[in-house]
Amino acid sequence: MSSITQIQSLDWGTTPQGEAVHLFTLRNDHVEASITTYGARLTSVQTHDRNGTLSEITLGADELAPYLTGKGYLGATIGRVGNRIAKGGFTLDGVTYQIPLNNGPNALHGGPIGFDQKVWAAQEIPNGVELSYVSPDGEMGFPGTLHVTVRYTLTDNSLRLDYKATTDRSTVVSLTNHAYWNLTGEIGDLSHHLLKLNAESFTPVDDTLITTGELRAVAGTPHDFRSAKEIGLEWDNDDQQLQRAGGYDHNWVLVSSDGPLHLVAEVTDPGSGRTMHVFTTEPGVQFYSGNFLDGSFQGRGGVAFKKRSGFCLETQHFPNSPNQPAFPSTRLEPGTTLRSTTVHSFSVTS
Repeated sequence: MSSITQIQSLDWGTTPQGEAVHLFTLRNDHVEASITTYGARLTSVQTHDRNGTLSEITLGADELAPYLTGKGYLGATIGRVGNRIAKGGFTLDGVTYQIPLNNGPNALHGGPIGFDQKVWAAQEIPNGVELSYVSPDGEMGFPGTLHVTVRYTLTDNSLRLDYKATTDRSTVVSLTNHAYWNLTGEIGDLSHHLLKLNAESFTPVDDTLITTGELRAVAGTPHDFRSAKEIGLEWDNDDQQLQRAGGYDHNWVLVSSDGPLHLVAEVTDPGSGRTMHVFTTEPGVQFYSGNFLDGSFQGRGGVAFKKRSGFCLETQHFPNSPNQPAFPSTRLEPGTTLRSTTVHSFSVTS
């Protein structure tokens, strides 16, 4: 029998511009998740360990202020285009568009003021909350007025994210969520988490972490997670790709991708017994081992999130897709609707 989801909402402060921010907490017998209208972001997820103890498994804060710093994208909805765009530029129908640079020579996660820094409208829905935002034509250099919704819902032991977007002009879109996970329940050492990815290849990057266009087989590389292995087993390997990113910060090409919802990742923390299965309709997932966390974000209890405090599994289209015609297209046309779903399912092992 499905457990009933309780929904609680509260005022969560205001932005420096005076915009009211709200927090919604979804709770059932298995999972508790909190979502704020600031960045349509996931601020908290709590699940039980093998002993039945309910604990926090994401990096985040219990108040708005740390998120206003713009550090780390913790839990945020990312857009208009997640990940990196080379030199911030791309061309549609012979017209070149320029996104402000915010990651060395490149644009990252929609530019310096992306969807993560916007206050979204929200309404309660059965078992969850729906957040919406209208991105005007030309915002951060992107063409077209984009209407975006993200739905967070709880069903039994699963947290589901449903994205939808429409446009009035040809544009590019790739939406994702930037939650940092740590299944220990105490922001403990995550290097022993066991990760399995349903991917035969990944997209290598250059010195500025831009995809080269190659799809490289994972076999014989530290990027081979076809069988479960410890996240930290090889992240300090002298492999050129790991050295460039300071660890894992790459996109994996998912098997049976770009279609119906399918299992793409499994993560287990042997210490707590917590396991997370990730299902998605997206063709790729960015596994990021938190290499650039630098302690500047003060989380719950005043904890500073340092390098490798958490990891991300960002379901997505491939990085720099607007400039790589061979990659799955991020183009969205008027009269069509982008739809994407990602599900995080939680359980425990003995």
